[in-house]
Amino acid sequence: MRLSLRFIVPLALVLGLIAYGVVPLVDGLAQRWFLRDMDSRASDLAADVQGPLLAAMQTGSRSGMAELLTRFARTERLYAVGFCSDTNADVIATEQFPNSLACRTLERFAHPALRELQDPHGALHVAVRHVSRAGVDLGNLIVINDMSFIQRRGAETNRYLFYFLVALAAIFAVVTAVVAHLSWSGLVAGMRGLLRGKGLPQQAAGSTIPELRPLERDLRELMREVRSEVQTHDAGPATWSPDSLRRVLRDDLNGDHVIVVSNREPYIHECVSGHIEVRRPASGLVTAMEPVMRACSGTWIAHGSGSADRDVVDAHDRVSVPPEHPAYQIRRIWLSAEEEAGYYSGFANEGLWPLCHIAHVRPIFRSEDWRQYVAVNQKFANAVVAEAKSDSPIVLVQDYHFALLPRMIRERLPNATIITFWHIPWPNPEAFAICPWRAEILDGLLGSSILGFHIQFHCNNFVDTVDRMLEARVDRENFTVSYGGLSTAVKRYPISIEWPPAPEAVSENLAQCRAAVRQRNGLPPQHLLGIGVDRLDYTKGILERFRAVERLLEVHPEWIGKFSFIQIAAPSRSNIAEYKAFELEVRAQAARINERFSAGGPPPIILKVEHHEPRQVYEHYRAAEFCYVSSLHDGMNLVAKEFVASRDDEMGVLVLSQFTGAARELLYALVVNPYDIDQCAKALHAALKMPVGEQRERMHVMRGLIREFNVYRWAGRMLLDAADMRADRQLLGGPLRVVRPSLPGKRQAVAS
Repeated sequence: MRLSLRFIVPLALVLGLIAYGVVPLVDGLAQRWFLRDMDSRASDLAADVQGPLLAAMQTGSRSGMAELLTRFARTERLYAVGFCSDTNADVIATEQFPNSLACRTLERFAHPALRELQDPHGALHVAVRHVSRAGVDLGNLIVINDMSFIQRRGAETNRYLFYFLVALAAIFAVVTAVVAHLSWSGLVAGMRGLLRGKGLPQQAAGSTIPELRPLERDLRELMREVRSEVQTHDAGPATWSPDSLRRVLRDDLNGDHVIVVSNREPYIHECVSGHIEVRRPASGLVTAMEPVMRACSGTWIAHGSGSADRDVVDAHDRVSVPPEHPAYQIRRIWLSAEEEAGYYSGFANEGLWPLCHIAHVRPIFRSEDWRQYVAVNQKFANAVVAEAKSDSPIVLVQDYHFALLPRMIRERLPNATIITFWHIPWPNPEAFAICPWRAEILDGLLGSSILGFHIQFHCNNFVDTVDRMLEARVDRENFTVSYGGLSTAVKRYPISIEWPPAPEAVSENLAQCRAAVRQRNGLPPQHLLGIGVDRLDYTKGILERFRAVERLLEVHPEWIGKFSFIQIAAPSRSNIAEYKAFELEVRAQAARINERFSAGGPPPIILKVEHHEPRQVYEHYRAAEFCYVSSLHDGMNLVAKEFVASRDDEMGVLVLSQFTGAARELLYALVVNPYDIDQCAKALHAALKMPVGEQRERMHVMRGLIREFNVYRWAGRMLLDAADMRADRQLLGGPLRVVRPSLPGKRQAVAS
């Protein structure tokens, strides 16, 4: 009963307010209609009486005119009728004509608002009409109607309207009470389900109860706003760590199995001189993801490229890593030489890599490479399905090698939470339109639950590309794309590194690092050093870096013989012609500069085209006066963050290209345009001359930022967002419905 009253009482009040406003409105409208009718009848009567009235006036008989008016009044059922030949004459009228009316006072009845006359009989309506015949003005006809019938009819109308509103209120109250009683139990159950992480109640057929269906969208929006508000005030742990990442998996994602997919594996087994060595590849992706997987203890699916990789796996092609303290498993995928050439070297690195980096290298697209790319993506999709321990795993797809993989996984595991992270830049729509298979790539990526980029600019470019090339609904306020029955969130997740750095990387003190690096390279103990660490790739700006060193020595010759720049350049993609030519050019330029400035002393550039383990790289970071990152176009560039993390003495200077994602975070670096050689040379000089106090102030701020925004936070924010999306899906109820979209001009690529 109390529930019913909660609905009925407000409804009754609303209807009462409606009645209070509607009844006077209806009454006023009815009265205006009646008055308009009486004015119209007066005009018609004036037209009808013209002829008889002229004839009566010609006889000069007032009694005859009075009799004529009486006959008209009786015929038209009027209260009274009068006639004035002019303003000074007496009124010729019927018997009931009011004594208060005179010919000289008729002007006041010309205005519609002044046509009502109060009489002992009641309210009267007075209408004055001028009468003429054959061009002769006869005078004014006065038509008087009794208005009491209007009041009687108005009262009846109000009474009937009141009865109607009362009946309507009773019907609404009964219907509302019935619906409330029928729906309340279901609504309470639904809200309890939401609070417990379950969906709204459903019928046997799997659809939401009809009474609750109108509330579904509002409830989803409310839950989203609540989560957003909570995240605004509590963006996760104060300091993210492996333990906090494990808590997210346990508490927010029910401890579900995590699967990482990447082309490059985190540990490579190589056969060297008859025994097996384990190596860590030079890769920003591996640098970021490996500590995350140690915390999550899942499965990492990757291409097995090492010469001894097959020798260490079990019957299911798995191996536990890290070797010293196994925490997760690598599932290795074997590729033929043809597959590797087409999928990796061809489409991924001769096509997508230069296309996305806009590094003045023409992208090359071949149909055979595309077929291999499709086939290898399908091979990895099969591995994901085989490794999944449930129908709703968490799959982290890494980078541009697997643009088709999210859609392939989605079609076979529709309830999977697929987070795709694109580690390289995303170009503008005009540049991306070069790719012949642009629609297929976008379709594949939009199989993701979440699609991540390093910076907002790349998110904007992707959304613009989708909006330009696909029939999809783009929500630019929330940065979501609805396509093929699936909503994909496009989000910014600036990637970072492990914090604190691995103990073995910073175990050696700085004085030992400085001495060891200088001794190993034949340099004096007080010799100043700069360091650059990159894959040997044309997007990293290595040639521009060497030119800046050359210009520094030209402008400031005092540094000749006192300063050297060590470039660690890990060999990369050496089977691609563009990379072979680039390595030759790098070697030639280093030799030319050394020949010009060494003069028998220490060389200004020490080029090391060889693999270095993380511990060796950190040793160089800790030994150098500055680190120079000169990428021409980059997603984030973790070398910059590694250098800052390595300097627990809060010394050293970071010279950083403005075209890296890191430049948007590490604002206390010396940010330069790598194409402006003079500016870069000035920055190198400033780094060598920077006072100790300023170095420490800059490094302290940057280290604090990396401490707070470490790789665990990067992964944790993605997983928390994935947990929110799962809650939204549960709110909808039932499995995710995915419609395979038809692509515009889609090519049928058959993987052979």
